Amino acid sequence: MKKTRTLLALILSLVLVFALAIPASADYDYAANAKIFYTDFTGKTVILHSNDVHGRIAGYALMTATKESFEAGGAEVYMVDAGDFSQGTTYVSTSKGASAVTMMNAAGYDLVTLGNHEFDFGYEQLKKNLSRANFSVICADVYLDETGETIYDATKVIETESGLKLGFFGMETPETATKVNPGQIQEISFATFDDLYASAQIAVDSLKEQEVDLVFCLSHLGVDAESAANGYRSIDLYEKVPGIDFMIDGHSHTVMTSGENGEPIQSTGTAFQNIGVIIIDNETKTIEDHYLMDTAGIPGDPIVAAAAQGIIDTVDAEYNTPFAMSEVFLNGEREPGNRTEQTNLGTLITDAMVWSVVSNGGVDEYYAAPVVGVTNGGGIRASIEAGEVTKSAINTVLPFGNTVAVIYVTGAELLEALEASTYCTPEAVGGFPQTCGIEWVLDTTVEYDQGDVYTLDGKESSYYAPASIKRVTIKSINGEPFDEAATYAVVTNNFCAAGGDTYNVFNRAYVQGFGFDTGIPMDEAVMDYVAEVLGGVIGEAYAEPSALPVQIR
Repeated sequence: MKKTRTLLALILSLVLVFALAIPASADYDYAANAKIFYTDFTGKTVILHSNDVHGRIAGYALMTATKESFEAGGAEVYMVDAGDFSQGTTYVSTSKGASAVTMMNAAGYDLVTLGNHEFDFGYEQLKKNLSRANFSVICADVYLDETGETIYDATKVIETESGLKLGFFGMETPETATKVNPGQIQEISFATFDDLYASAQIAVDSLKEQEVDLVFCLSHLGVDAESAANGYRSIDLYEKVPGIDFMIDGHSHTVMTSGENGEPIQSTGTAFQNIGVIIIDNETKTIEDHYLMDTAGIPGDPIVAAAAQGIIDTVDAEYNTPFAMSEVFLNGEREPGNRTEQTNLGTLITDAMVWSVVSNGGVDEYYAAPVVGVTNGGGIRASIEAGEVTKSAINTVLPFGNTVAVIYVTGAELLEALEASTYCTPEAVGGFPQTCGIEWVLDTTVEYDQGDVYTLDGKESSYYAPASIKRVTIKSINGEPFDEAATYAVVTNNFCAAGGDTYNVFNRAYVQGFGFDTGIPMDEAVMDYVAEVLGGVIGEAYAEPSALPVQIR
């Protein structure tokens, strides 16, 4: 009885400490997170998880503080992440992802798997970044072409102080092969279709042979509709691969504590809007609870917070000086937005890309042809509010370091690119074309005529070529009649030119020598266009998107 009273007093004192640490004005929902404050976690192991942090480095202090709270309640705690920590804000992109690893070390992570954005700066940079990690990295479905071995260990067994054996394996979305610049990942391959499930099953069987108590899949697969056709969602993997006790998921930015059919899959959303919690009972060796904690108002660990602020202050000193004004809101949302329809921000970006090449005479000197702009909507990562515009804002919108490229395609090839890149519209797809100079119509009431799977360098991608053109009609190019046999100069980015997302047809032209990379960074093209052409003011001309693309729904 005395021990119980002592423990209760400890818990109540911790509650008081946390209450005093939170300013009276803080909007903190004690009721929603009462489990962490009012529960004795003696005899429990807790897994805290995050996913799709995307450069919101201040949030790592929340993870550490939450871990400390559970430990104060008697739990043994482990922290894991399901990928996409290397890209998303200037605080990580300016270091090519290295500062994300610095912050995860400071926060005290134990284990991570890879997201597609970990490869944005190339495989060599990824290896360099993670060579500094104090945590383990697992990935069961990405292989070195030369040896056939996985690029990181497929599995990891954590043996807890209480004697539990927790088995983890990591799964990366096969869509990475075309969601990052294919030219920067040529030495590795991603398991596709049934091979994805086979890689997972091998990992599960390996963990079972080690007699683990529970099998966790740390996955960057998500539940996006665009991933359903290939069976690349976490719910597809769970259905196909027996032996998984729980999946910690990322990629689609979904907030969920179970799959659509009750599958044991949990995901926190993005940018630390929640922290995932899994409670394991050490005696029964079972998962007794799992839930999401809303992070609003959680007091962060001061040491980790200071480390994040140091990075923020350094980057802000260079990037937060205004260079322009916007009189309008520029839409950088996913949906409805750049992955579902033409936006005013997409129009601004493609206008700037075309200007950056045409103003220097680069197109005509190479090959005289009508010029249009096309960029993938998934490459536009944030909105810009009306008001002052900084270099940081543009870099956050276009964080990948992509450059402006030019390719020369026939009208028929341009049609194929638009058809392939809208195969699932009105469902969101990263390849959705933001365009300028093209008057085109998309009829989403017509079903996509799926043909053969696209391949790049002999490797299967995640997308299918159209067997016929049924959904897209091009009416005119720069006001002139469209001709399938004519040649058109498409100003795009080096990611699309390399066959990224759904733009395999662009890559076919590019590798045959029908195009070139200007070397002009996309963000610099936009900033120069705004400064020189728009006089530093993004005005009412960009209040609405270009009216040229029309959707029939």
